[in-house]
Parts: sequence; structure tokens; C-alpha cells
Amino acid sequence: MRPTLSRSLGFGGLLAVSSLAGLLFHQAHASRSAEGPRYGRVPAFSLVDQAGRPVSSEAFNGRLWIADFIFTRCAGQCPMMTMEMTRLAKEFQSEPSVVLVSFTVDPRYDTPEVLARYAATSGASSDRWVLLTGEEEAIQRLCQEGFRLAMGAEGPPEEPITHSRRLVLVDQRGVIRGYYDVGEGQALVQLRRDVRRLLRGSS
Repeated sequence: MRPTLSRSLGFGGLLAVSSLAGLLFHQAHASRSAEGPRYGRVPAFSLVDQAGRPVSSEAFNGRLWIADFIFTRCAGQCPMMTMEMTRLAKEFQSEPSVVLVSFTVDPRYDTPEVLARYAATSGASSDRWVLLTGEEEAIQRLCQEGFRLAMGAEGPPEEPITHSRRLVLVDQRGVIRGYYDVGEGQALVQLRRDVRRLLRGSS
């Protein structure tokens, strides 16, 4: 019997393949110019934040934002992603036009109350760091079709919901300007450069 792809590669191998496929997809769908790549516009959405308040995509018009997809029960890569978002929140705390947005990929469990506790214990308590939850189908569609990030539900026990560990930079017009692997130091350096460049108005 021929081994299946998951058996022959293992979970780590599948993640590597998924990461490479995602990178190639992003590169293929980017329009490039002297000001850097553009990966398409984030579609309209309407979700709920950690305080139970409705938040739509329009709330970020005119703001530069950094997004990620996590879930609070995650014991795998999510703590690393949240730690990096915490660093970014501190680094850009004097820039009122920069906001951080974390979408949960586990909305059935991650209610506003759960997200509020997570925010309090992880340093995501800034009013410029929003954690969003909502309908499961809407979030999955936003992740996969809107942000073009991988998401699945067949991971190991510590990460039963698989998802990309990339941070995403969205400009003031809602256009995705970059993807940055939280496990790659140089990518995170580039993220900071791109944020500062867009803050200077070179969009």
C-alpha cells in the first residue's frame, strides 16, 4: 500500500509544504511597483471584539494595521505570535495610526469574554490591539479567501486547528502589503521597515 502524503511527510513536513505553497501563492498574486507589493484588498467583514462591541472593516479605514490569526487554547505557535504582537504594540505605541488585529480561528470557544481574559494575561490590553471573534464560517472565509492564509482542523493535540503563523501588514486603504513569518527574524525586521515606510506616506 502506498503511504499517504500525511504519513510520508509527517505533520512538520506538511507545515513546510503548506508554508511554501502559501508563499508561492502570495508571490503569484502580488502586483509589484516601486513602493512594494500589493496582495489585494481585505474584504469587508463585521465581527465582535473582546469587549463584545461590533467591529467592521470600516473601523480600520485610514489606519495601518498588523493582523494575525490565532486561538486562545493553542499551545503551539500562537504564544509565539502573540508575543511578537506584544513587542509590536510596545514598539509602535506612540504611533496612533498603527493598530493590531488578532482574529480567532476558534470562535466557538473564543467568546468575547475568553478573548478579554486572554488579552489581559498576554499584554494585549491596549485599546489599539483588537481581538475579534464571530461566525465560524465568516472567519474561515476571511482567513482563507480574504487574507489567503492556510487554515485546517486536523492538527496535533497542542494545535488542533492548523493555521498560518504569518503576520499580515494592511495599509491605510485596506490593501495587504506584506506577509511575515513570525519564526523568521529577517522577516520581522522587514515588517518593521515596511510599517515605517508606509507611515512616512510612501504607499
